[in-house]
Amino acid sequence: MIITLKKNAPKHEVEKLIKQFENQGLKVNLITGENYNVFGLVGDTAKVDERRIQANEWVENVQRIAAPYKLANRMFHPEDSIIDVRGIKIGGNEPIVVMAGPCSVEGKTMIENIAQEVKEAGAKMLRGGAYKPRTSPYAFQGMQSEGIKCLVNARNKTSLPIVTELMSADKIDEFVENVDLIQIGARNMQNFDLLKAVGKINKPILLKRGLSATIEEWIMSAEYIMASGNPNVILCERGIRTFEKYTRNTLDVSVIPIIKEKTHLPIVIDPSHATGDWKLVEAMSLAAIAAGADGLIIEVHDQPDCAWSDGAQSLKPEKFARLMKKAKAVANAIGREI
Repeated sequence: MIITLKKNAPKHEVEKLIKQFENQGLKVNLITGENYNVFGLVGDTAKVDERRIQANEWVENVQRIAAPYKLANRMFHPEDSIIDVRGIKIGGNEPIVVMAGPCSVEGKTMIENIAQEVKEAGAKMLRGGAYKPRTSPYAFQGMQSEGIKCLVNARNKTSLPIVTELMSADKIDEFVENVDLIQIGARNMQNFDLLKAVGKINKPILLKRGLSATIEEWIMSAEYIMASGNPNVILCERGIRTFEKYTRNTLDVSVIPIIKEKTHLPIVIDPSHATGDWKLVEAMSLAAIAAGADGLIIEVHDQPDCAWSDGAQSLKPEKFARLMKKAKAVANAIGREI
């Protein structure tokens, strides 16, 4: 971090600032010029608040050289993290992992049948919403605990690890006991109390990008989980809100190489929520694989027109099977497997 002081800053103010930084465990390199004094701070500056420094009347400018996230930063962890989800490895050069299933669990037989169908097509994990965050309070909110039981039953039948969304910290014990990959949804990406709570458990976390979150804000949310003690974080891009009306959200495919450059964490793409249209899911899935994604999370339903939520973006099992064949070809072309 570089801090430039205003011209003619009093000596006692300069010394006061130096003392403040040294008390934070930082090494201060002071460069004295004719018009400006410049501090170079060396050490862990993650806890340094730029705005607080900028509020000092004698500070001209504050510039952070390194990113504010440390645990997620590839600079300090050059090797790819590989996250183990009940024996399924995600990240690095491991095979691309496809998670598939309905937006909402609608019953024991329904989720069991879809689990078997997506497994036969090549999916390695089962997704399904038990607790559903909905924009409208009148929309279906999920089967909740009964939905978790249905997912566990489907796992017992197919051996597919399950991923489902956690909405509040009071359900953590239920999720730790039953769920293999705990999803933190887009609306909770900056629910910092919830992030700190899942940071205290020993379960992999799938962290979705917020509706309008910058990449740095997203990574900083992962940092909250990791700083609380849980390093097992997988990032998930699910589209961001833009002015475009032809899709539900805008899928930011460019985020894949950016995340790979900036962090060591795996990244999964959700083309279903990103597009909101089943006709676009296949193309966006293939594009994500070509761009280097470590996994996909795709909505699949036997009868999308009768789905209790998000039927318009759900693939029928036969279309999912067709997508999987194409996905394997694209993965092979870039030296990966599915």
